[in-house]
Amino acid sequence: MRRFTVIFAAVAMALAAAGAHSKNDDIDISRLTSSLDQLANDPTMGNYAQAEQARARDAINRLAQAKSRDRPHDLYLAERRVDLAKAAAQLQVAQAKSTQLDREHDQILLDNSRNEADIARRELERQRVQYQLSQQESARLQQQGEAASQAADQARAEADQAKKLAAAQSKVAGAARREAALAAQAAKAMRSQMQGGDAGSSDTPAPTTHKKPKKQSSDDQQQ
Repeated sequence: MRRFTVIFAAVAMALAAAGAHSKNDDIDISRLTSSLDQLANDPTMGNYAQAEQARARDAINRLAQAKSRDRPHDLYLAERRVDLAKAAAQLQVAQAKSTQLDREHDQILLDNSRNEADIARRELERQRVQYQLSQQESARLQQQGEAASQAADQARAEADQAKKLAAAQSKVAGAARREAALAAQAAKAMRSQMQGGDAGSSDTPAPTTHKKPKKQSSDDQQQ
């Protein structure tokens, strides 16, 4: 009876130790599986490090099937595989963000370059239009200058024509004055002759006087 009691106690202790060991195995497997599932379900990192996640899950499965003597080594490998999967996912996320930032930076540079090119094209177009306007203004001023020169030439020609006309009118006026003076002399001479005829008809002859011809004025001589 006493021997049976000792055997039963030994079996109970063995079963208790096995149960505790199994319970620890379940806790480690659950912890690693939960950590790996959390990584896989993460909306940001879940799509990265797929190969590392698969290796970590294989390590957890080997841990679940490991014998007691291999368990510490397999547990260490499973934990490292899970940590490596997390680190690889974080690294790939950082690289993706860096690549995205580089792309955005390149796009910003490209946009800036396009904006600068557009500004340069607009400035070139503005200068071209300004040059055309200046050319048109220069042509207009040149036309105005030519018109003014033509007007000046016409004015000089009209002035010369007016001078010639004035000179001709002066000559005509001089001739008219000379003709009037001659007519006046002729009329005076005729009156003298008539007066002389009246005196000759009387008994006493009238003395004859010789009048010197009237000198022409200086204006008449010049004309």
